[in-house]
Amino acid sequence: MVDELDATETLLVAVDCGVQPYSEALRMQEDLLEAKLDGERDDYLLFVTHPPVLTIGRAASESDLDVAGKLEAEGLDVIRVSRGGRVTWHGPGQIVGYPIIALAEDSRDLHAHLRKMETGIIAALADFSIPAHVVAGKTGVWIAGKKIAAIGIAVRSWVTYHGFAINLTSDLAQFRRFSPCGLSPDIVGSITAAGYAIDESRLKQSLARAIAERLHRKLVWLRDMPALKHNRV
Repeated sequence: MVDELDATETLLVAVDCGVQPYSEALRMQEDLLEAKLDGERDDYLLFVTHPPVLTIGRAASESDLDVAGKLEAEGLDVIRVSRGGRVTWHGPGQIVGYPIIALAEDSRDLHAHLRKMETGIIAALADFSIPAHVVAGKTGVWIAGKKIAAIGIAVRSWVTYHGFAINLTSDLAQFRRFSPCGLSPDIVGSITAAGYAIDESRLKQSLARAIAERLHRKLVWLRDMPALKHNRV
């Protein structure tokens, strides 16, 4: 899709899509997923910010659904999704990343893929001298005992979609309306609440670079969603 690059390389194509309704971002992911299944070689990393929305994953409990129903009745957009995990909120002040990645035959381990996303986020934050970490037995990234990044993926024919959400300047009161990822709402934090200030665009650059390194991809940035050329040779 980028003619001047080595045609034998698999790229990680990063696109900052700005503010997108959840349904539109899901459509973009599904379009790229279908392109991958149809032979498109390059992988993708879409960055978006969503208007307020509650998403319900495959592991949602009955109590999650009850709370979601009440919030929907109050006017919050609520969407059932195919990713793993339970219930979470997306909205302003949050960086959401959707990696659409074809897992090679020797890398078809979803737990290992999740660990790559976690270590990529941690490495990106380290660029800003922020000591993020993981917590044993809990998917996500934490700062000083607070969860600042949630991760939930889905996979079809070993192509991943959905991804991660990092609370940069998020309104943490939104997470107190339900049990985020099955945890106590007080566990959820943000980068700014932890006392750090980061330029959003610079963080996206660091995230894309760190994730590309862990996936052994060559990183390129596009200004807009690409016109796909399937079966690049």
